Amino acid sequence: MSENEDTFAGTSARSTKHSAREDDALAHEVEGMIRSGRSTHAEEWNDPEPTAEGDPDVDSSPADTLTGGVPVGMTPDAVVARAELARWLDRADFPSTGPDLVEAARDHRAPDVVADELSRLPDGQVFERIGDVVRALGYPTET
Repeated sequence: MSENEDTFAGTSARSTKHSAREDDALAHEVEGMIRSGRSTHAEEWNDPEPTAEGDPDVDSSPADTLTGGVPVGMTPDAVVARAELARWLDRADFPSTGPDLVEAARDHRAPDVVADELSRLPDGQVFERIGDVVRALGYPTET
């Protein structure tokens, strides 16, 4: 047997903790569930429990209302805008100036709408966190 770059001869290029046979068995086990979008267990005890009556819905509603409400002093639109900005900026992007945040968002492949919104930030100001960015853009923040 000889070594070949970083792998040994006779080993699979794919690293896994299961054998190929066990991988196939595991894939077959969940295939029906993935295709049907529901549980396919024959035994009822093996099914996940449904949510109880009176339990709050964990999904957001189709009417785009936020589950659990919004913080005091904020509007639903401000919550969505803040989340969208935070989605495309990392903690490592702070502290930064407005143009640096626009560049960071573009590096993270943010949509043009996000980059355009960040381009409205005032020049010469350094932002320490996403809350500072949101305030500078004029969105209401929690009180």
